[in-house]
This record gives sequence, C-alpha cells and structure tokens, in this order.
Amino acid sequence: MTATVYAPDSAQTLADVERAATAVAAVLTDRGVRPGTRVLFKAGNSAAWVTVLLGLARAGASIVLLDQQDKAEETTRIHRLTRAALTIVDDDSVPPDDGETLYVYQLLAEAAARPAPVLDGPLDLDEWRALPDGLIMWSSGSTGVPKGIVKTGADFLRNLERNAVQIGHRPDDVLLPLLPFSHQYGLSMVLIAWLVRCSLVVAPYRRIDRALRMAGQTGATVIDATPASYRTIHNLVSRRPDPLADLRHVRLYCSGAAPLDPTLSERYVALCGKPLLDSYGSTELGNVAFATAENPIATGQPVDGMGVRIVDDAGQPVEAGRIGEIEVDSPDLMRGYLGEDGEVEPAPRTWRRTGDLGRLDAHGNLFVAGRKLAVRRMGYTLYPELIEARMAEAGCSTKVIATPDERRGSSLTFFVEDEDGADVAYWRARIDAVLPAYEQPNKVVVLPRLPLNRNGKPDRAALESLA
Repeated sequence: MTATVYAPDSAQTLADVERAATAVAAVLTDRGVRPGTRVLFKAGNSAAWVTVLLGLARAGASIVLLDQQDKAEETTRIHRLTRAALTIVDDDSVPPDDGETLYVYQLLAEAAARPAPVLDGPLDLDEWRALPDGLIMWSSGSTGVPKGIVKTGADFLRNLERNAVQIGHRPDDVLLPLLPFSHQYGLSMVLIAWLVRCSLVVAPYRRIDRALRMAGQTGATVIDATPASYRTIHNLVSRRPDPLADLRHVRLYCSGAAPLDPTLSERYVALCGKPLLDSYGSTELGNVAFATAENPIATGQPVDGMGVRIVDDAGQPVEAGRIGEIEVDSPDLMRGYLGEDGEVEPAPRTWRRTGDLGRLDAHGNLFVAGRKLAVRRMGYTLYPELIEARMAEAGCSTKVIATPDERRGSSLTFFVEDEDGADVAYWRARIDAVLPAYEQPNKVVVLPRLPLNRNGKPDRAALESLA
C-alpha cells in the first residue's frame, strides 16, 4: 500500500509531500532561514500544513507552533518573546502586529515554481533533530499565561518511535487524527505517519459527520480523538441502519487529551467489539503510557524507557493500588521552558511531579484520576477530579466545580452531561447514592454537552464562570 496524505480536496503520496517539503525548505533558505532560525507557524489543519511543517524541519528551523485560534495579542506576545524571524499563517489565522509574514499559499506557490527535487529516501531532518530548541509548543494557560515548552526534534521523534512500537502502528495503517495538529497529540500523529511511512487522513475534526465519511472512503484503520469526539461519533453512528458503515476498517480507537469515561469505552465494545484505548502524556513529558489492544486496561503500561511512580504528599513512593501523585522520569522531557528573555530555562533531568493523581495496579498499569486540585469542605480535604472519576465509574459524566463558601469552606456545583435531558432530581439522587454527605453537591446543573476548550477537554474556566 502506498503511503498517502488524504485531505478533503486532495490525495498525495507521502513521497510527493516530501518532495514539496524539500522545495519549501529551499524557499525558506532563500528567504534567510538558517538552522536555528525561529519561525512562527500558525495555521489550521490541512495537507499544506503537513507539507510546511516538514519543510520547516528540513530547513532546520526552530518551529514555534501556534494554535490557529490564538488571538492577535497572544500571537504578538509570542512572536516578540521568541524573536521569530518569520511568521507563516493561513488565511484564517491572524498574524502578529509586527515582523515579516508569509502566507501558506505564497510559500507553496514559490515552491511549486522550482524544479521538482529528487529524493532517494525519507527527508533528512538531522539538522532539525539536533537543535536545542527545534520545537516550541505552548501550555494550555489554564493556570496562567501559556508557557513556551522547548524540545529538541530528536527527543520528540524518539518518543514517537517508541510510542508507535507500543501501539503497533504499521505501514499499511491509515491514521485519522481528529485533533488540532498544532498541539502535542495531533502533531504526534502527523509525525508518526511520517516515521512509520503509513497513510494520514487530514479530516475536518470539528465536523465529525464529514470526518466519518472520509474514514469510510479512505479505509481508516486507526482513529485518535478526544472522549468528547468519541461521544459524538457514537451518537452519530448508533442512529444509522449500518452503524459501522464508515468504521468497518478501524482496528484501533485511541483516546487522549482528557479523562476517559469507562462507560463510553463500554459503548464501543457493545458497538464494534473494540474498546477505546486510553493514554496519558503531556507536552512537557511526551507520550507516557498507552493502553493497547492486547492490554486495554486504564492508560496501560508506560512507554519503553519511561519511569512512572506514585508518591504521597511527602514525595515517597506508595504501594500498588494506592492513589497519590504521578511522577514521571522521561528521557523525552522538554529541555525547559522559554524564559522572558526568549532563552531556554533548563529543566532538571530527574523525576518530575505532574500535578496529576493516579495509581498503579499490581501489573504496572497506570490509572489516572485527575488533577491534584485540593479543596477544603466541612473539615475534609477533597479532590474534585477524584469525585468525578468515582461518578464516571457509576455512569455519570460530570465536572465538579468548587467555589468559596464562608460556612462550609467550599460549595460544590456538579455539571452533569446528559443528552437525554433527565431532570436535576434524577441526577441528584444518583449522585447522592454514590457519595458521602461531605462530597455531595450543593447544586446540580444538567447540560446536554459540557463546554470544551480548543484541545477538546472540558472547559473548566467556562464552568467556573457558570458556577
């Protein structure tokens, strides 16, 4: 099978994409991009995005990835912080207020005017791999101003190579990531397709109905998506006479970026005999742990070379089965955060606390419970995301938001996601039957859908505002 990059309006072999990327690299070099030159890249998912990304790496640029939805002031802040020499955008992306800007179509037009380059193998990315700041991505900013996360190309790609081996990606696979490419998870799938030499589908991930049609037409074998997208997929296909019409070739349903509700995975087992395979990772650490078809338990085993342990509040490792904070010793750890002067502030190469709660079972499988966000209520220390995890096991998809309360310490609002619209009294009774009195809600709000942020995770800031 010939590796192909499929898009809504094109289908190109991976070799043709690499030839175009080589020409893009030559254009960038003529425009003054040298190994280590920082280039800001802000565009939406497209086949052109893949070509430009590979062209930037071939030119040895330090790639500063931005989400297409970032506002103009944030783009300008990052542009000045990184001292980017060039910004590449598409028509739907707002460029920074200053500096040289190049549109994707301009870059591709200049590249197409050049003689077709001859390649005798995959792109040579050795210069990009060696850069200390080959890739600069951004934290979500949920706890403050987004921070620049600096990685080498070599670290990023080595993590993906081990990732692909654990999951079992193959050259005959057709990968369908329903994710923004400018973030860790989506970028991982783009580059895994390049590393494994398999096909990639660039689908409109915000239009799941169209993405499903493309899955059927391209023979997608591996889907990667957030739990919210999987919920939408299930709702769409379960109403059809032939629910697997577009999914009959899919062998792996991989999930990430947000906690996975066990009942949602059970729905997929009932639908197609396959579970959702959960995963755990972060931009700082890389991809850490994956459930696999052979081991579909929680987020599975750590990727080869990753150290994972659970510690108590004093930093001491705890026994199997006990919940504590997840610590990771990652060979693929970021080189550091970007300082206010635009230089890299090195990250210690040691065990790193994640701020996430979880446990390891006796076989080393990692169960992630949520963020370690403690609140005090009625004399107890509570962790809202642990409460959410217990409710998920009881078949209730909810987010728990704590707000200050002078008498109790905290007031808890439970936002329940229920497309069928059962009333508040029904859900309050379900919740109260599971939780002790000190964890029960002050208020229950039923929503057809939880609001999501741009990464497909429940938007805690929006829920806090509603609470």
